[in-house]
Amino acid sequence: GFFYSATLIAAICISSFAQYYFGIVNSLLLSADQKGYIQYTAQIITIVLNTIACAVLIYLGCSIQIVKLTTSLVFLLKPLYLVLYVKKHYSIDKSIKYTEEPIKQKWNGMAQHFAAYVLSGTDSIVLTLFSTLANVSIYSVYHLAIAGVKNALLSMTNGFQSLIGEMLAKKETEKLKNFFGYVEWFLHTGTTLVFGCTGVLLVSFVKVYTNGIDDADYIQPLFAILITIANAGHCLRLPYNIMILAAGHYKQTQSNYIIAMVLNIVISIATVKLWGLIGVAIGTLIAMFYQTVWMAWYDSKNIINWPFKTFLKQCGVDAITVIIASLATFKIPLLSVSYHAWFIQAIEVFAIWCVIVLIINLIFYKDKLSAAFAKISGKLKRA
Repeated sequence: GFFYSATLIAAICISSFAQYYFGIVNSLLLSADQKGYIQYTAQIITIVLNTIACAVLIYLGCSIQIVKLTTSLVFLLKPLYLVLYVKKHYSIDKSIKYTEEPIKQKWNGMAQHFAAYVLSGTDSIVLTLFSTLANVSIYSVYHLAIAGVKNALLSMTNGFQSLIGEMLAKKETEKLKNFFGYVEWFLHTGTTLVFGCTGVLLVSFVKVYTNGIDDADYIQPLFAILITIANAGHCLRLPYNIMILAAGHYKQTQSNYIIAMVLNIVISIATVKLWGLIGVAIGTLIAMFYQTVWMAWYDSKNIINWPFKTFLKQCGVDAITVIIASLATFKIPLLSVSYHAWFIQAIEVFAIWCVIVLIINLIFYKDKLSAAFAKISGKLKRA
């Protein structure tokens, strides 16, 4: 009914409205000042509080509107806290009037963000319009797991952009190259490890998650592999995208985002009738492949003069790692359809992948691996 849907939408929207209306400006300020830990700490606290509140309300049998309203009110605490923190620690004069455009490429930036948003949402829209609701349901389950993995990796990149932007502004070329080399290796290695394990474990997870549900065939191994590789591509492009954003090259790179968006839409629509889920996964995969290679090439030629062969070497190492580790782990069985059995399988797979990733990086990137261990050990000693 209308009232049921309207009240549910209103309950869900409260925290989102607050976040974007007066929370996101303060978040950007803290990130630019390399104080992202302030907002991340607030986020952790609100997530814990929300989990507790939701568990209690669901146990008491409250309606979904009450549960979601409580969630919105709990998450409202984060933007309110950021407002108070910024007001206390920063002297911001809002009466100052600017004499020229402060964000000269803002419309190009908006076009990029719009294209990126469409690119990320194309699959579900195409499936809804041109395929069956069963396929939409299957896609949603796989996307649930993939989105969690991707967001975990994305959270690791917070702070990189502001650091790179600072180095660019100060023209610290050598320092920037060294730092970018480390960021590129770190994100490629992390993406390979995390998404490699995801590719091996995803079907098993879906089998456990959908146990007892027979409205559709949720076991789709080929789709699982393709959608995992496509989203891994999204994360592999992060170091090059961060560099573009930090340099403010919105206008120069706008065409790349638009072409990737068009590629995804056209290929997905052209293949969805023929191959269903596989078709939209192929569309996303091709779009991400194009965007990643283009961004790496653009950075090497126009921003950092980073050798393109370094990117190709890193991709080669990633491919070797995936092939060897996948062959070593894809036959590890799920002993029973339960979360306990899946957790045991996940530990075995992750342990083997870690060992293989470590060995391969000792061969190809011993200097970066040593630097990473030195940083970790240094932080542990200080703690």
